[in-house]
Amino acid sequence: MEIKFAEVYDASIIHDIMIKAFTEYKEEVPPSSALEETVESISTAIKKNEKGFICYLDEKPAGMVRFQSTESGLYFYRLSVIPEKQGQGIAKRLIQSLENYAKEKQVSSLICKVRLTLPKNIKLYNSAGFKVINEEVVHKPNGINIKVVSMKKQL
Repeated sequence: MEIKFAEVYDASIIHDIMIKAFTEYKEEVPPSSALEETVESISTAIKKNEKGFICYLDEKPAGMVRFQSTESGLYFYRLSVIPEKQGQGIAKRLIQSLENYAKEKQVSSLICKVRLTLPKNIKLYNSAGFKVINEEVVHKPNGINIKVVSMKKQL
């Protein structure tokens, strides 16, 4: 297993992993906005200050996470592992890479948001030392509300 820092030219790899991973949420109401992202939108985000890690298994992309520094800490999102590689510790290795990066940059916490309708994701972050710090309702433009929790890990 190898974790590499993502570059702008990796946008298509990031997109591919993300779409494969988030397809399981296409029946959620509403479906994850990750499914609407494009290679171009990801490339633009990386150019503007977004960062990412890609995990390779046997030199093939298997997982990724995107992140950026905020005033509150290192905020990460779209953590994705392709379905056939889930359960092999890839997500935890990506989280560990985020922790190492944050410590290197002297950032004291990791933060993410998770839909309340995805208890397995909340459980994953709990097992990695994250605590729920806030619950809120995100209001989407189409009038649909999504209940999410913010989770944080102090480093």
